[in-house]
Amino acid sequence: MFIETEGTPNPATLKFLPGRAVMASGTADFAAPELAERSPLATALFALPGVARVFFGADFITVTKTDEIAWQALRPQVLGAIVEHFVTGQPVIEGEVDLSVEDVSPEDAAIVEQIKELLDTRVRPAVAGDGGDIVFRGYRDGVVRLHMQGACSGCPSSRATLKHGVENMLRHYIPEVVAVEQVEV
Repeated sequence: MFIETEGTPNPATLKFLPGRAVMASGTADFAAPELAERSPLATALFALPGVARVFFGADFITVTKTDEIAWQALRPQVLGAIVEHFVTGQPVIEGEVDLSVEDVSPEDAAIVEQIKELLDTRVRPAVAGDGGDIVFRGYRDGVVRLHMQGACSGCPSSRATLKHGVENMLRHYIPEVVAVEQVEV
């Protein structure tokens, strides 16, 4: 099994492409080992010294490391854990993917649909290219609330991406949008 590795804008995060589907639908973000109980793969990755966060996209896995370890030492261990997981045929996630509740007023349904369409077609593909995801969490009083996952979580440039990229684009296409805020789950 050949696994490609790519850098991301976040120097603490690498993107691993196993050449097969990782998630059938949605994404999964594990910010700590205790949150990874439903995922045999995330559990195996967190068992490696220096793994701080694990994220699964459609066809990639991003792993964020702590400052105490270098990628030179950790990368081969991560590759080994990914290969071992896929060879055993275990599921990546056991059970259903949990979709969080969105904070939206019923009267804003049309605006929210436009926001989600722009996020899905223009933003998420670019963010996935960097090893992360951006998830809609709510819209109230002109403010869009988004959650950054994977390589984008904790990335030094994620706030600038939200404010200068995503916010400007949403405000351009949807006049009702006045601001974008980053939220943690």
